[in-house]
Amino acid sequence: MNSKERVLTTFRFKESDRVPCWCGASPEFMEKAKKELNLSTEEEVRLLFGDDFRRVTAGYVHRNPIHAGNTPFGISRKGIGYGIAVNHPLSDATLEEIENYSWPDPLYVDISKYRQEAEIHCDNFAILGGDWSPFWHDVIELLGMENMYIKMYTDPELVASIFKKVVDYYFKVSTRIFEEAADLIDIFFIGNDFGSQSGPLLDEHLFNQFILPHLKRMAELGHKYNLKVMLHCCGGFKELIPSMIDAGLDGIHAVQPSCRGMDLVVLKKEYGDKIVFNGCIDSHHVLIDGTPEYVRSETKKTLEIMKAGGGFIAGASHDYILEETPVENILAMFETIREYGNY
Repeated sequence: MNSKERVLTTFRFKESDRVPCWCGASPEFMEKAKKELNLSTEEEVRLLFGDDFRRVTAGYVHRNPIHAGNTPFGISRKGIGYGIAVNHPLSDATLEEIENYSWPDPLYVDISKYRQEAEIHCDNFAILGGDWSPFWHDVIELLGMENMYIKMYTDPELVASIFKKVVDYYFKVSTRIFEEAADLIDIFFIGNDFGSQSGPLLDEHLFNQFILPHLKRMAELGHKYNLKVMLHCCGGFKELIPSMIDAGLDGIHAVQPSCRGMDLVVLKKEYGDKIVFNGCIDSHHVLIDGTPEYVRSETKKTLEIMKAGGGFIAGASHDYILEETPVENILAMFETIREYGNY
């Protein structure tokens, strides 16, 4: 099997030749890996690791002065990495002001090279596509987090209207992408972090009221174009998994076993034949702090729990392998997946 066949077999909850490998890595880690491994390109690193996926993205073109911030919605951020929002433009907005806000135009996204880039790897690797669509985070930034939670109870109609406006934008952007190149894409990959280290960031009732309808919209959009739909979600969110399945999601990434409720044995037993689990190898304590020997041991344990019956993709339990992660530990992880991940 090639990588594409391996991944798609896994999404059918069948055992392929081996467990697929996932490598999500920060640019900083990739630069370090190239240097330490004496490789010239990121593609060479991915081939060495055995990554079965390749991702294609579209860039945002700012054309409206109000959207000169770091996001399409006019939010400026400062700080380490992506930073944090320094303005919440809709914190005190009325329904009328929300309606009249200068929402971004889906045509601002440049897809002119999308098909060309997808064609490079589409025959051999599983292609991740569509817009990342972090609508939960955007609404938090537009309103302010505490303010959003309060308004979910005091003015739910207003909060719902903002979610709809934000998701409308992402829905239209991904529709443009899929009209251009859905035949070259395998997985619609979206990202929203609904969990924290100690559990979900909102309970099932609020999740089903404000989030579930939009996850359904996204899942239905992906399925319309014959794509699998996978959600990136950090933290502990076990209580939300039944709703994610009801929404039509096909897979969840990156499954952090160090968070409350994310016991791999329980997750596999209860949901392993209903939704694909991607990740599961602990970044928090194992990949960053462990030795290569410890990484091999924990990776083997994870495979023993998760691989039976398919429906499992092995990789780090974080979207980005961080720069502080030893390259030798990542090598140990992928070598162990190849050694013990065979069916």
